[in-house]
Amino acid sequence: MSDVIPFRKPSLKEKHKGNTLCRHGHHKWELDKTNQFDVKQGKLVTIYNCVRCRKQKVMSL
Repeated sequence: MSDVIPFRKPSLKEKHKGNTLCRHGHHKWELDKTNQFDVKQGKLVTIYNCVRCRKQKVMSL
């Protein structure tokens, strides 16, 4: 027997959960340590990812 998946439209509350803060510039930045070197520029970089909206911020040293 197969699993039954409910097909329903997510509510607006579920769709935009946590994104209202990011829309007003209050991101929740988290340090990403997987790639610390930029090959094109040849510099060390620090990459931050927002936990809520997955936006990236790159700061070079």
